[in-house]
Amino acid sequence: MENLALQNASASLPPWIGFVWSALAILSLVTMWFIFEKAGKPGWKSIIPIYNVLVFLQIIGKPWWWIILAFIPIVGVIFYIWAMNLLSKRFGKSELFTVGIIFLPYVFLPILAFGSAQYTK
Repeated sequence: MENLALQNASASLPPWIGFVWSALAILSLVTMWFIFEKAGKPGWKSIIPIYNVLVFLQIIGKPWWWIILAFIPIVGVIFYIWAMNLLSKRFGKSELFTVGIIFLPYVFLPILAFGSAQYTK
């Protein structure tokens, strides 16, 4: 019975939703690949789950154990905001750019990846 309800729910979605979701997934992968490469890390490290977070922590200059913070309720949200702020600062951007990353990541992260921003340690 529950399985039937799930099938009916997915069948009612318009077909273009899958296309949009796929396009956003590909955009995210390519964007993170370029951000990693701009930071001097191999781009392929951005597509390996969990390892990509450890490399991301190296990029923003934080220790590996910060990954634990991401799994603590409420603290995880604060960790995300703080990590995005550190990322934007590493690329010479302001706190206002961080707000853009948080609310419009599919716009501001590609700007960071494909724009003229340079990574600084």
